[in-house]
Amino acid sequence: MLSTVTGPLLTTTVPREYVHRASVAEVFLTDWKAEPGGSAELANRFVVHAQWPRSHALFAPSDGHQDPLLLVESIRQIGSLLAHAEYGVPFGHQFLMWDMSFEATASAFDADSAPTEVELHTVCSDIVRRGRTVAGMRYEVSVRRAGVTVARGGASFSCTSPAAHRRLRADRPTTTGRALPTPTDPATVGHTDPRHVVLAAPQTPGEARWELRVDTGHPVFFDHPVDHVPGMMLMEAARQAARAATRQPRALLLGMDSEFTRYCELDAPCRIQARPLASDTPGHVRVEVRGVQQGEQVFTADLALRRPAA
Repeated sequence: MLSTVTGPLLTTTVPREYVHRASVAEVFLTDWKAEPGGSAELANRFVVHAQWPRSHALFAPSDGHQDPLLLVESIRQIGSLLAHAEYGVPFGHQFLMWDMSFEATASAFDADSAPTEVELHTVCSDIVRRGRTVAGMRYEVSVRRAGVTVARGGASFSCTSPAAHRRLRADRPTTTGRALPTPTDPATVGHTDPRHVVLAAPQTPGEARWELRVDTGHPVFFDHPVDHVPGMMLMEAARQAARAATRQPRALLLGMDSEFTRYCELDAPCRIQARPLASDTPGHVRVEVRGVQQGEQVFTADLALRRPAA
């Protein structure tokens, strides 16, 4: 005899393959749907739901706030989810992020007694097609909590077939081949565990310049083997550099504009440089961060942080 379920619908995460994660624990998206209506004006519009955990090995709550990089990672996951599930990009295609940005109110990250539930209203544009599949797109995200818009963000990416990726990246290593350098003091970058510190101790104390500390065994940044430094690791490096350069290790990240101009390779040192700037908002600081490898700029980030209350 069949029974009828009368309680609430069960919640799960989207398939981990859709968001390029090996661990289910690193999947923050729970479902998605096209905007209702079906009109031409609503084409390429989707509502994606996400849940941010109350506890995470890397992106842990602090001072009553969820870690803003949970939002950044959620935005990243949206791109691959929609590419595979809505635009037919086959599994095995390689994705290359070109930029990632967000700006938020502090209330976007208020932590409470339950995991944080957010709606990510997403609009896809600048869709590039190659044959029957999508080769890249841009998307903008409006973030809502309890119906209130608390943040906005966006990103763009391109993707290539496995054959094209092999031609481009043949024989690139998936490890650094070098000893892991000593981390800078975790307390200066807002961490307690040195395993999560991605900046090496500076050669000159107090210098706003660090070697990127690439641990390919890190269970979050290197959830699965890749042949380059992931964009999420570079954005965490930018935040850590901004905190260290301003001597504000507890500063809350409320905005970031980042661009990725070339692969950050695993087998060559990458130098992270930070330059604090004046901010027009009282209690806030701005910092420009750039990564340089073998004389070439690999990424830039402009960060906005709010100093903690006294």
